Parts: sequence; C-alpha cells; structure tokens
Amino acid sequence: MKQSIIELFGRQNDLTWQKILINILFSGLVGVLIYFSYYLSHRGTIYSKKFNVSLIVLTVLTGTVMTVIGNNLALSLGMVGALSIVRFRTAIKDARDTMYIFWAIIVGICCGVSDFLIASIGSGIVFLILLLFGSIKNDKRMLLIIRAERDLQEPIQAAVFNLFERKAVMRVRNTTRSTVEMIFEISSEVLRRAELGKHSVCDKIYELGNVEYVNIVMQNDEISG
Repeated sequence: MKQSIIELFGRQNDLTWQKILINILFSGLVGVLIYFSYYLSHRGTIYSKKFNVSLIVLTVLTGTVMTVIGNNLALSLGMVGALSIVRFRTAIKDARDTMYIFWAIIVGICCGVSDFLIASIGSGIVFLILLLFGSIKNDKRMLLIIRAERDLQEPIQAAVFNLFERKAVMRVRNTTRSTVEMIFEISSEVLRRAELGKHSVCDKIYELGNVEYVNIVMQNDEISG
C-alpha cells in the first residue's frame, strides 16, 4: 500500500536534459507559428505586438510547467491550487485574442508531455483555418470631435451628415449649459471623399460659427500603460 501511494504521487518518468530541451524548444517553435498566425490575421488592424510576443512566451511557459509536472499527481494538484488564487485582470479586446491564448496553452500542454505530433497537426489545421477565414479587415476608423455652442447642436449634426453622406455615426454627446461636444465615428474612406473639394471638413464646420474646435483622430483600441 505504501509503495502504491509513493508511485501514485511520485514521478513516473525520468527527465533528461535532452528531453527537457526538446520539449521547451518545440513549444517555442510552435509559439512562433502562433505569432505569425496572429500577425497575419490582425495585419493592418488593432495589432498589438506586445500581446503577440506574449503568446510565444505563454506557449513556452506552459510547455515548461507541463514538463515539470509530467505524470506527477502531487505537482499537478499543487499547480492547480497555486493558479486558482491568481486573478488575471488583462482586458481582452477581441474574441480572437481569447482563442489565441487557449491555442498557446493547449500547444504548451502537448509539448510539455512530448505529444509533438498532436501539437503539430492541430496547430497546422488551426493556422490554415485562420489564414482562410480569420483575417480582420481594417476600415481605419476615425473620430470627428466637435465642441461648439449648445445652440449649434442641430446645425452641426445636419452638416456632418451631409458632409459624410449620412455615414457618420454619433458615438458621444456631452453637454453643459452653454456648450456641446459631439464625437462621430467615420471611416477613412468616407473622410477622404468628403475632403475632395477645395475646403477641408474642419473649414466647412468652422463656417457654422461659434465652433470652439474640430479634431479628427484615428481610433486606436491599443491601451498603453
């Protein structure tokens, strides 16, 4: 009975430095494949290089942890207990980001237990699927920010909708007793067509009078700390 318990909670496989190195290196190689998949599917959009590099590191770390755990039940239970008290507060901007995180973790697990064939075939299929169907098109969203006297609220809305062929979407409207600030979302293509004339969009809005400022900002969902 005692020997059975020792075998259950003890290591059931002897690790060599060659096996450890192979597991970690292979997880890194597949992590690079995940890196290129994320780069290609998010090219020209809200691409985050920091997040992409973290996918490689996450794959290697998961592979390293699984190499340490192996078939050791005691270490497995300890790892579950340790991770259960960790709270992750990183904001996930896109559902695809969650998918890439799971992909990195699953590949790391496979490599950590030396299931390289499963990791390779699974990653290859996922890579092809994302290459064919997972690309995110970029419409280069722009924000038009206007602050003016409150009485100009309706004239500004009418002017913006006329300038952008009713393709401007109001996202925010902040008001005080005397002023109003409105934020419209447009695409770069619609903005380009609106500025084909002699006067810019800003000049046309300033012609309404009593406009404090007009700002055009490219919308970027990347959060830098």
